[in-house]
Amino acid sequence: MTEDRPMPPTSTKITISAKQRELLEKYARSRVAAQRLVERSRIVLLSADGVKIGEQGRQLGVDRQRIRRWRVRWSEAAERLSEAERQGASEGELEELLTGVLADDARSGAPPTFTPEQVASIIAVACEPPSDSGWPTSHWAIGDLTVEVIKRGIVAKISVRQVRRFFARSTCDHT
Repeated sequence: MTEDRPMPPTSTKITISAKQRELLEKYARSRVAAQRLVERSRIVLLSADGVKIGEQGRQLGVDRQRIRRWRVRWSEAAERLSEAERQGASEGELEELLTGVLADDARSGAPPTFTPEQVASIIAVACEPPSDSGWPTSHWAIGDLTVEVIKRGIVAKISVRQVRRFFARSTCDHT
């Protein structure tokens, strides 16, 4: 009944040029490069040397999925890297391409709710004396500031908690 069982993923063949190997070995030996770059370089090097995924996992102390991910990513970029070398890319250009291949993908997520301009405007209001806006206090209370920025039309709505978060990052002394 092997027809019901999924086939194990096939191993992606990894090939690298001499120049790519030189750069990858430099990263793999580096004591100052980001650990993720060191690890990914080692995965590509071991893969190019024909080391099986399970053995790489044992040597590097990482899971098989991570090794597969970086083998596939390298394989997808191999032609682009080779083409750059054929076109005479400088070592710096090749290094930039190579580190780009080994870099993290951009993560998805919700877009920011507030623009940088809105945040700057909220902080600017907080840096004004509340009395200039008709508030009978010498320092802003977060709740009053929240009401004021909505009243001014800087934002349509915002929570007190969000306004407080902005001030965790600012240097204004009026809140």
